[in-house]
Amino acid sequence: MANLIEVKVPDIGDFKDVPVIEVLVKPGDTVRAEDALITLESDKATLDVPSPAAGIVGDIKLKVGDKVSEGALILMLDAQEGAGVQTVAPGAAPPPPAATPVAAPVAAPAAGAYAGSVDVECEMLVLGAGPGGYSAAFRSADLGMKTVLVERYATLGGVCLNVGCIPSKALLHTAAVMDEAKAMAHHGIVYAEPQVDIDKLRGF
Repeated sequence: MANLIEVKVPDIGDFKDVPVIEVLVKPGDTVRAEDALITLESDKATLDVPSPAAGIVGDIKLKVGDKVSEGALILMLDAQEGAGVQTVAPGAAPPPPAATPVAAPVAAPAAGAYAGSVDVECEMLVLGAGPGGYSAAFRSADLGMKTVLVERYATLGGVCLNVGCIPSKALLHTAAVMDEAKAMAHHGIVYAEPQVDIDKLRGF
């Protein structure tokens, strides 16, 4: 048997009116639980919205370019119930469920104690100095905890700050400035053709 359900945008934090950049399914597609249905893009990251259940995709209620928030309807899903459901004849009492054996609880092994000397001791250890890591470490230190931040690179910020998001935005800003300077010719101000020093631009 099937169950038609509404699939909506889940809790995505404080983001609102997030654009849909990709619809990954079409009507008639069969999906499994946790398969990605759509991709959203905020100003900080992209986010795949997964299917809450297995089933067949019905009507899709949005398209690429739409802006959505938590609770927005994505699509209708013909959700498939679990296999192995028994059919009981009318009037017949269903058989009692079989008792499920419960395994006895097993105590976790005690953590090993280290008796040697250490170089650094701390109350809070933060692994990774990306935007989340270093802000968490600073917050921990502000609260008075002895904090150690572990990062494999010499510069804080991780890939987002040093390689991906921020450097990309700097290049886009540079390109926009060049376009604006060129457009000033329509207002009587003409600049010479720009000369681009790639090495200096990479360090911007």
